[in-house]
Amino acid sequence: MTDIATLERDVLAAIDSAADEAAVEDLRIGALGKSGSISALLKTLGGMTPDERKEKGPQINGLRDRVQSAIAARKEALGEAALEARLASERVDVSLPVQDGPEARGRIHPISQVIDEITAIFGDMGFAIAEGPDVETDDLNFTKLNFPVGHPAREMHDTFFFAPDENGERKLLRTHTSPVQVRTMLVQEPPIRVICPGRTYRNDSDQTHTPMFHQVEGLVIDKSANLGHLKWILEEFCKSFFEIDDVKMRFRPSFFPFTEPSMEVDIQCSRKGGEIRFGEGDDWLEILGCGMVHPNVLRNCGLDPEVYQGFAWGMGIDRIAMLKYGMPDLRPFFEADVRWLAHYGFRPLDLPTLTGGLSS
Repeated sequence: MTDIATLERDVLAAIDSAADEAAVEDLRIGALGKSGSISALLKTLGGMTPDERKEKGPQINGLRDRVQSAIAARKEALGEAALEARLASERVDVSLPVQDGPEARGRIHPISQVIDEITAIFGDMGFAIAEGPDVETDDLNFTKLNFPVGHPAREMHDTFFFAPDENGERKLLRTHTSPVQVRTMLVQEPPIRVICPGRTYRNDSDQTHTPMFHQVEGLVIDKSANLGHLKWILEEFCKSFFEIDDVKMRFRPSFFPFTEPSMEVDIQCSRKGGEIRFGEGDDWLEILGCGMVHPNVLRNCGLDPEVYQGFAWGMGIDRIAMLKYGMPDLRPFFEADVRWLAHYGFRPLDLPTLTGGLSS
């Protein structure tokens, strides 16, 4: 009896002090396994007399049952403790704000946003969008736009030319999106109302110029288009784009080979405190060029200038983006710095609309 009581005390004490479920399993094997200490006592029952078996049997079987119960209870306690520890380490604090997903963290580049804004404004006026290739022919980029071969105005564009092909023709990176206007007039019967946004290329690089930049040009061709229509379109565009109620514009005579008369357009602004504000002040800022389409351009595109007339305009998308959103340098537009984009970029789902606000 003393041996059984001592064995029970030692085994139960060891079970109570077991640090993990693996240690409990080792104790189970040591006590109740095939060669365990309690299993050895159970084997002795077969060699006992009936009277001895009647006395020792309940003691040994009771020891086995109490040890089994103690092992089960310890395993359950250790399992609950392990679960609590895991839950504590993996706990999610639902009181914290949900992290933004990619659709909220991502940003739309200002150029893409401004193109969408321009499209929304002119689309509301009934203009379609026309596009063309970046690599153009000399004929479409210059000749059909009233730039004769050898004309000094060709030198103003700092053109990127490719090497001559087998026919001796040198293609080029378009210096403006005007070739898209030519392509439109060659295939579409008037009336024509299109805008032509896209990339253009000139060999120039500084704080306000880059070798690749973006332009948007507009073209209207019909039998009655006139400068009054042009002025109204440009005024409505500036009011919508810069989100001001009133705008004063100044049209100055200029020269472009593809328009006659040609004008440059200034918009009223204030430069107080080093900040440009439109619709107020007593200063002026040039923002675009425009004019009536030259009769030679109409003829080159198969249109009779005695029947049709039209007007066109062009502006730098990068430039008006800088003016509207206060960006001091053009070069970061193309540097792919995510910090700059996070500051100046736009949320993907904030699509510009005239009713909802272009830059809201």
